[in-house]
Amino acid sequence: MIVKAEKAIGVVDDDPTETTIPLKQQHFVLVHGVGGGGWCWYKIKSLMETSGYKVSCIDLKSAGIDQSHADSVLSFDDYNKPLMDFMFALPENEQVILVGHSAGGLSITQACHKFANKIHLAVYVAATMLKLGFLTDDDHKIAEPDLSEFGDVYQLGFGLGQDKPPTSVLVKKEFQRKIIYQLSPHEDSTLAAMLLRPGPMLALRSAQFKYDDSEAEKVPRMFIKTKHDKVVKPEQQEAMIKRWSPCTVHELDSDHSPFFSAPFLLFGLLVKAAASDVGSK
Repeated sequence: MIVKAEKAIGVVDDDPTETTIPLKQQHFVLVHGVGGGGWCWYKIKSLMETSGYKVSCIDLKSAGIDQSHADSVLSFDDYNKPLMDFMFALPENEQVILVGHSAGGLSITQACHKFANKIHLAVYVAATMLKLGFLTDDDHKIAEPDLSEFGDVYQLGFGLGQDKPPTSVLVKKEFQRKIIYQLSPHEDSTLAAMLLRPGPMLALRSAQFKYDDSEAEKVPRMFIKTKHDKVVKPEQQEAMIKRWSPCTVHELDSDHSPFFSAPFLLFGLLVKAAASDVGSK
């Protein structure tokens, strides 16, 4: 089912029978993509907390205020440890709504494999949605950004030496607005240019989830498509949706960063999801 986000409204329905978890207990955990940090969710966090929700924004290893350098983060388990530690520390009787943006989809998928009983719903926002991670060449093709049409856009780090595969990646400042934030307010793309950090490329490309995939299947999933995305292109999003079908699919008339370009619509979809029975298990 595809629902156009233009119909979404940023309020909780008044009908209490449609809410599966009491409002005060609903806890959103927001996970950023490559180079980002918890800071990129500032608009969504503000809207949600004003509306009474509990919100946690995770900084993965080498991101946000974490002091690690991306060139020193060589495995996905190391990169995603902050989220795994957070999930482990949650009380056994608490369930959260996980929201992953872009490569943050890999992070929340690993959480679905390891902490299915603690997750009410997993929401993929223009995100990498691969049940087992990068196992085949086709996985890389449908999920990794291909920005070759824009030219030499990457600033690469070679923490293991120039003769080894790159260990970190960052879109150069002069390309960031054109590719990632073309529909976002200028002040937000300016903020991002100041705060974006290299992401651990080698760690992300090695993400593989060799678990019992039946655990991940226990978690209901929602995918939010971004119609004008130049990073994870619409056809890539469709391919991932077809490969591992979520419960529901919504579409936003936004760029790759709807938390900047369409915050009220994104907020509305998340609230609607929290108030529905999509995540009932």
